[in-house]
Amino acid sequence: MNKTQLVESIQAKLGEGATKKCAEAALSAVLTSISDAARKGEKVQLVGFGTFAMKTRAARTGRNPQSGKEMKIPASSTLAFKPSSVFKTVIKKTTKKATKKK
Repeated sequence: MNKTQLVESIQAKLGEGATKKCAEAALSAVLTSISDAARKGEKVQLVGFGTFAMKTRAARTGRNPQSGKEMKIPASSTLAFKPSSVFKTVIKKTTKKATKKK
């Protein structure tokens, strides 16, 4: 699903009175809010869906795959998503149904 399809899905769930512009604004507001909170180092917990949080990776030594030489990989931060147990259960049920049909 790409952004356009997601906006169309949101519009359908909002009902007949909702426009694509309204659905796109809603999606944009949610994504911006999550991004802003993550930049501040805050966790964003969506009960029944999951948690977005910044994770810090320590500096480490790696290998260049082309030359095989050791190289230092600097410390970095990344946004991590941890799905809730409810979300995992829903996905598991959906995956099992899709696998049985094949």
